Amino acid sequence: MAKQLLYIEMDNCIGCRSCLAACTQCGGHDSRNRNYVMDVDPMQTRQTIPLMCLHCVNPACARSCPAQAIQIADTSAVLSALVEKCIGCQNCTIACPYGIPKFDQEQNLMYKCDLCYDRTKDGIPPMCASVCPTNTLQWLTESELAEKQSAHRLAGGKWIASQSLEPLESETNVKISLPGILQGVQKLF
Repeated sequence: MAKQLLYIEMDNCIGCRSCLAACTQCGGHDSRNRNYVMDVDPMQTRQTIPLMCLHCVNPACARSCPAQAIQIADTSAVLSALVEKCIGCQNCTIACPYGIPKFDQEQNLMYKCDLCYDRTKDGIPPMCASVCPTNTLQWLTESELAEKQSAHRLAGGKWIASQSLEPLESETNVKISLPGILQGVQKLF
């Protein structure tokens, strides 16, 4: 089976939050949202963007964990902290440059998007991508991603959508297209 990954087409987000509702329904999520939808500039525009773990290749959250509670699955998904290992130090929440891991005070445990590992390990798309009505969140094979990449220019061998942006945390397994949003360009439907 070809490797698949999450692709986020930020311009398409309409703020419906169906990804949030679906996230709470994924098995093992304990009815918690593990992703977010943010308003880009609520005083100026209705543009929203989904935020979720980017599943870094070398994740700061896992590197900062003294108990090695954060594991990386064979599918490259960075999993939530293991209940039996997490000591509640919250290093991961501080270390993540994207501010994604959240801490449950009652359970003394970190949780975050795990790409619906119980689904994706069997080739089934994560819940958020399964329900997104605008294809903001897409579950693609590497060849499908290559087709999308060919539609955008390359800078120094790195794929960029609209401008050169250095990621905060090296390479990520979730790929993002940011055209328009950062340049203030409106997308006409």
